[in-house]
Amino acid sequence: MSKRGWWLFLMMAVIWGIPYLLIRVAVRHVDAGLLVWLRTAPAALLLAPLVSAQRLWGVLVRNLGWIVVFGVVEFGIPWFFMASAEEHITSSLTSLLVCAVPLLAVIVQRARRNEHIEPRRYLGLGVGAAGVAFLVGLDVGGGSVKWISLMLVVLVGYTIGPMILATKLSQVPGVAVTCGATAVVALAWSPWALTHWPSHISSETWSCAATLSVVCTAGAFVTFSALVREVGSTRAVVVTYVNTAVAVVLGIVGLHEPLTAGIAVGFPLVLVGCVIATSRTRGAALQTT
Repeated sequence: MSKRGWWLFLMMAVIWGIPYLLIRVAVRHVDAGLLVWLRTAPAALLLAPLVSAQRLWGVLVRNLGWIVVFGVVEFGIPWFFMASAEEHITSSLTSLLVCAVPLLAVIVQRARRNEHIEPRRYLGLGVGAAGVAFLVGLDVGGGSVKWISLMLVVLVGYTIGPMILATKLSQVPGVAVTCGATAVVALAWSPWALTHWPSHISSETWSCAATLSVVCTAGAFVTFSALVREVGSTRAVVVTYVNTAVAVVLGIVGLHEPLTAGIAVGFPLVLVGCVIATSRTRGAALQTT
């Protein structure tokens, strides 16, 4: 990847490693559907002035159809299912399941034949997957078939979303896409939020929701849109491997989840897998110079 691509990649690794802990804390006190609204409504309001300042409302409206589809498959459905699942499974297990996204993306891209997948990238994905398995110690005892099934829906959404960005919304600025998508999802979840609002929300929950909305949604998806345009959708979703490393550390420190021996082996494998899966071959690099 280019230097800019690596910077975007590292930013996303941190930004999207945080939500697992925050969601786990927030769903102890608020409903999963309400949490979706708390993540999307403030983000849409925060980004609206930027859309106005850059005069992007026309672009947003012309591409509203695909922006709505993107919002539904990336935010509206996955976030509800993930928050619901995290009421019953650990943040480490959640991050493990999400790490199947790059593998699923490679399979889909190969089937569509729109993106050439180099053999070394398959190797990198395999090494990264092995690292993730070590990171969480293959401990699926805390999850049931029901909650893992919900996470499979999340995987499909997280696989399709970046592909929509790369193919249907590649010419639309990320701030417009994110603003439109979060606004649509917030509107759709508004009736649920109004009927499931608790009598009291703690300051801790407000802090989690604010961080999820401002940093992990508004800021993250603008950054992620730039990453997809810079490196492609298949390389971009490899960031989920590093997200897992961040999520496991935060789970251990913040949620007192167990520190397994596999972490010592898993971290290096995740990092090596990411480097292999996201780097270009020598021939490809020469073709771009």
